[in-house]
Amino acid sequence: MSKGKSLFERRRDRVRTSLRKVSKGRARLSVHRSANNIYAQVIDDVAGKTIAAASTLEKDLRGSNGGNQSAATEVGKLVAARAKEAGVDTVVFDRGGYLFHGRVKALADGAREAGLKF
Repeated sequence: MSKGKSLFERRRDRVRTSLRKVSKGRARLSVHRSANNIYAQVIDDVAGKTIAAASTLEKDLRGSNGGNQSAATEVGKLVAARAKEAGVDTVVFDRGGYLFHGRVKALADGAREAGLKF
């Protein structure tokens, strides 16, 4: 067993460090991707609160396959709508340790379509 961090953890830390430099007090749109579902949260790091959240486990999105790009796009639109209702229109995109490709990119594109700026 390795004592060091995994490659995923190293990428995640590198992304979060660079986000802290450019965030300037903006909220953070954080993405978690599993094999079957995708989750998104808009987080206010200053207050330590989650402003808005959405995932493919919600009742209105549960019928579709949570592991595809169309479901990720719908989650992005939903979290953006909820964030705008809460008064947040500009965020920084935290992809975690995931590559900006596939479902992560589809979620970001859906959030942009719904009016979230990043």
